[in-house]
Amino acid sequence: MSKKMQKYSGIGGQAVLEGIMMKNKEQYAVAVRKPNGEIAVEVEHYNGILHASKLMDIPFVRGVFQFIDSLILGMRCLDFSASFYEDEEEQTAANSVLNKIFKDKAEKVFSAVVMLLSLALAIGIFMILPYYITSRFEEYIRSASFMAIIEGALRILIFVCYVLAISLMKDIRRVYCYHGAEHKCINCIEKGAPLTVKEVMRCSKQHRRCGTSFLLFVMFVSVVLFFFIRVENPALRVLVRIALIPVIAGISYEIIRLAGRSNNILVRMISAPGMWLQRLTTREPDESMVEVAIAAIEAVFDWKAYIKEKFGYEVDESWMEE
Repeated sequence: MSKKMQKYSGIGGQAVLEGIMMKNKEQYAVAVRKPNGEIAVEVEHYNGILHASKLMDIPFVRGVFQFIDSLILGMRCLDFSASFYEDEEEQTAANSVLNKIFKDKAEKVFSAVVMLLSLALAIGIFMILPYYITSRFEEYIRSASFMAIIEGALRILIFVCYVLAISLMKDIRRVYCYHGAEHKCINCIEKGAPLTVKEVMRCSKQHRRCGTSFLLFVMFVSVVLFFFIRVENPALRVLVRIALIPVIAGISYEIIRLAGRSNNILVRMISAPGMWLQRLTTREPDESMVEVAIAAIEAVFDWKAYIKEKFGYEVDESWMEE
């Protein structure tokens, strides 16, 4: 098949425990490789917290709510995948208090608490900690601009070190493999190739619309904003950094959105650091992982119709034979 420029499909995904979530518009599917080797697939709808709202059409505003939606949906999919592997006795002991208080809603409450704690921890580590460390050198460095640059560089360094550190965990390494399988499948259909294990394995494990790239954009955008937006009071500096997080998320979303729809040289240059970082957050999957990714995509996306519409040819069933 001749090489074609990739075309935007609108498909997005996320790696979960021993599986993958794929989302197409308001519908998503989570495919998980169960301990017995079978693939379990759950298909659901998620409309978002501002479904059909005009706010979702406003640039820089929609990104904030898209980010919140991705956190909510991500937790929901992680809970589903973990349900096949968690110890039931351990789970009952850990959640007994919540079960007594919230009864049927205990699981949702627990997920919400975990999400909020994770978000607070991320803000503390990647936003507040770099500022605190840098502020220790204020009496030695008089240039506010230089201090802002140091803080930004430290923030990016902490983020990269975090990615490296968690990659040492066995379970995370497998999640990174599924992350690679997710990207390979999306790259496969977006270049117009049949969605088979053989074709998917040939594709790149990196993709411009990856969440890793989004987070790196968040780091870079924060450097720029904190460089120009300054206050003298130390307490207000911390509050400004927290208050600007929605703005940073909104700008970063527009950048990642543009990266997924354009291929000009400027976009390639902007995307390059994120693509490089994906070398750490994605690993080469095996064929069984690719099978899970394909199952997730096929549950919510008619890739054959997509290829016919975007690339102008019908998939020959004989190509599907391995």
